[in-house]
Amino acid sequence: MDFSLNEEQRNWQLKARKFAQEEIRPLSLQRDRISDPRETFDWDIIKKGSKLGFRTLAVAKKWGGHGADLVTQAIVMAELAKADSAISKTFSQCWKWSQLITTICTPEQQERFIRPFIEDDTYLLGAAQTEPNASSDNRLPPENDPRSGWKLKAERHGDEWILNGEKCLIANGGVGKLFFVNTRTDPNVSIKQGTTTFLVPSNTPGFRVGKVFNKNGWRFYQNAELIFENARVPHANLVGEVNGGVKARSRDLSQFGDIELAANALGICDAAVEMAMQYAQTRSRQGRPLVGHQTIQLRLSEMHVLTEALRSFVLRTAWERELATRREQPAKNFVNAQFVMIFSKTTVQRVTRLNMDVHRIVGAVDPGAEKLSRDAAIWTHLAGSTLLQIKSIKDLLSSQT
Repeated sequence: MDFSLNEEQRNWQLKARKFAQEEIRPLSLQRDRISDPRETFDWDIIKKGSKLGFRTLAVAKKWGGHGADLVTQAIVMAELAKADSAISKTFSQCWKWSQLITTICTPEQQERFIRPFIEDDTYLLGAAQTEPNASSDNRLPPENDPRSGWKLKAERHGDEWILNGEKCLIANGGVGKLFFVNTRTDPNVSIKQGTTTFLVPSNTPGFRVGKVFNKNGWRFYQNAELIFENARVPHANLVGEVNGGVKARSRDLSQFGDIELAANALGICDAAVEMAMQYAQTRSRQGRPLVGHQTIQLRLSEMHVLTEALRSFVLRTAWERELATRREQPAKNFVNAQFVMIFSKTTVQRVTRLNMDVHRIVGAVDPGAEKLSRDAAIWTHLAGSTLLQIKSIKDLLSSQT
């Protein structure tokens, strides 16, 4: 197997690296230190990145996007995340949902929502799933338990649906212009049979943003409360079928969500390795550079090994899934995307911890190293805990029996 990058992939990598080094890195710590979570966001960096194609990277060329494959997307995510993981995630969040629009929505919906998304540098996307009492169980819902899962109610009134309830910790909340919103349309069955998905623009009557959550890590990335008080959504915005929300999402074959987070973690690991190497080579203890001490050498070696293992796993998984998607092969028995996500969770936290250890050898910790650790801590609960993800790999377990 040849995993060398083609010319287009290499060009995107270099473009992302240049943008990350020249535009993102200089403001990363500055935005991180702002105390008000609403003010950490910076529209200028989003507009600059959008003009270079980082917001519309995953949209097919026929719509005016760049049609990048999953390998290219993984490479770009890692390069941007090396400068700031949260800014990288703000862009890639749009890839996830824009490609979903072009994959599972009707031609009329595609025309109505993808066109303005392509044309507007400030048009960000998100999905409203998590609720105060419904989070990890959405990934692995209890079988046939109508009490679990989303509670946001949607009731039909003529050509409109009335939505009431709230979502919390929603990505790009407060800055997004369009959200996939999962609602409960039948409370008497499980969320697999009783949920319906809608496309809800941010200017929908009865829909507003509540608080923006103050987080230790990913401070640039906006996670907000979305409140629906008799929000009126036209029936034309329904995605798929009534009570078919979970089924509609299953038509997406890419498994992008797991690959996305693993590629982002790779960028953090790259940053940590670079930071630790530079520190060890420029600081001394007991009359010799830190890099000359065995305890430091062991830490640096482990950081390199874990990071390169993650890089290989991410690129291989993205390549395999890209080929499978082109052949329209379902994701049912493809577990590597979940495996690479699980591996990235432990790897990014271990590598950033080792980076902190290197810095602690001679005293004060570099603020950049501390920020990487806070950002990496997000992986403890992204897309559910590691244990929950392992439990969700039912197809692999059943195939072994």
